[in-house]
Amino acid sequence: MVVLQLSINGDGLHPLVESLAERIQQRRCELPELRQITLDSDLAAITGTLDGEEIFLWNEIHLCKGMRKLHLEIAILGSGLQILHCVFFPDPNFDLPIFGTDVVVGSAGVSAAIVDLSPVTGILPNELTLQLEKLSIPSFKQVRDLPSWGSIFSPYVKFIRPANRFEESCFLELVDDYLSCLLAELYRSSADRLDTTSTMNRYKGQLNYCNQQKRNDKTRRILKKAFGTQWAERYIEEVLFDMPLAP
Repeated sequence: MVVLQLSINGDGLHPLVESLAERIQQRRCELPELRQITLDSDLAAITGTLDGEEIFLWNEIHLCKGMRKLHLEIAILGSGLQILHCVFFPDPNFDLPIFGTDVVVGSAGVSAAIVDLSPVTGILPNELTLQLEKLSIPSFKQVRDLPSWGSIFSPYVKFIRPANRFEESCFLELVDDYLSCLLAELYRSSADRLDTTSTMNRYKGQLNYCNQQKRNDKTRRILKKAFGTQWAERYIEEVLFDMPLAP
């Protein structure tokens, strides 16, 4: 497994960002028929400037049986900000949730950490729900409020500010548990026909998920300021939250 060595200022990645990226990469290798998608060079790794500090974006995108896109992104802004962003989008003809996790690290440490298995039609598969109910969920001290567009998340979403390194470790293991549940559900699942009502409903659900995520104006403002409006819109539409192909 390749260990990420990303840094602008020479200090390397925050331990939670590095550990989480490695764990995601390890779990990703367990997915069936895994293939990497080659990104254009100006989307895979790019450097810009924001308020006098260098900003760097790094991306990996894969796909596998049942999943149309597995996206892992790390963003670094100078010495003060690191972001890990990961979303696994299922094929609409599979009854699978969207896996997502984000970690934001500032100068004072980890300010935000979120993980969820988000249902694309409002309801998670029954067996997956049973598995999630069996998990031992840590009692994090600082639970954060979801954004106004947070209706896309499941009842099992965890959005926190880790209080210490122990809670960071607990969050890492929770993400791993969610990935284990997703992998088990993926191996249980089989494809529906493309012309079924359920497939169309899941397709529409993914459109809604992507559109709601695009309401995060903070991300759009930062990208526009660092890389320009045209590139920022392309990055959001093609890399972060591209729409699934219609069945």
